[in-house]
Amino acid sequence: MTTISASVVNKLRQMTGAGMMDCKKALQEADGDIDAAVDVLRKKGAAKAAKRADRDAVEGLAIAISSSDNTYGIAIEVNCETDFVAINNDFSTFANNLAKFALDNKIADKDALLASTFEGKVLSELLLEKTSVIGEKIDVSNYALLSSEGVAAYNHGANRIGVLVALNSNDEAALQAGRDLAMQIAAMNPIAVDETSVSDEVKEKELEIGRDIARQEGKPEAMLDKIAQGKLQRFYKDNTLMHQSYVKDSSMTVAAFLKSVNTDLKVKAFARLQLGA
Repeated sequence: MTTISASVVNKLRQMTGAGMMDCKKALQEADGDIDAAVDVLRKKGAAKAAKRADRDAVEGLAIAISSSDNTYGIAIEVNCETDFVAINNDFSTFANNLAKFALDNKIADKDALLASTFEGKVLSELLLEKTSVIGEKIDVSNYALLSSEGVAAYNHGANRIGVLVALNSNDEAALQAGRDLAMQIAAMNPIAVDETSVSDEVKEKELEIGRDIARQEGKPEAMLDKIAQGKLQRFYKDNTLMHQSYVKDSSMTVAAFLKSVNTDLKVKAFARLQLGA
């Protein structure tokens, strides 16, 4: 039997909210693989939620900003270890200046950002220097660039979440809708725009979980696939942006809200960065 350390059990417990013994058994069943153990807990109904508690979040700032012509935007997560440093003016100025630098230079991805020259030094080296000076690890953990006809940006909760929404239009009504949907994305955390952009891996995982739950409920083998497909559709409704209920008017879906703004308005992509996620 695989030996499971208390620290791994505690990590799984904090991730899922499940009991200590449930977590230990799940890890043993999954041979110590924490991601597989999460699936085990979901199948058994033991996991309360696969979200981390605030106390486990990495500190820092998540910043989303768009260009002056609203055709592209960047989102960046600049991290430190404590909220004491996160609220410090020097750290805030550094993070916001770095975000503006990335935006102005249209930096493509995190690797390109770390290799770029900022404040006279290669950023990866500058981060190490700041770490030695401040006494806490300073890092860029996440970064995204979106380009489209229109890009809206939104920052939530003292920069704990930054969201970009790419649209097929940049008129003011479309951009305002994009900002509204960025608030929706911050609150509801969809995994994709719609079912067409959900990966095959995620679909198959959800189908497997659906079949296992139905099997545990005693449903006939011949019906398992049909039941799993129904559960997958429910998963899409809860977890893809277009199918979610619109937070400002729950009588309509996000797709219906977009049509109410402009019948041709579409969300092409989004990026959501959250501290510690």
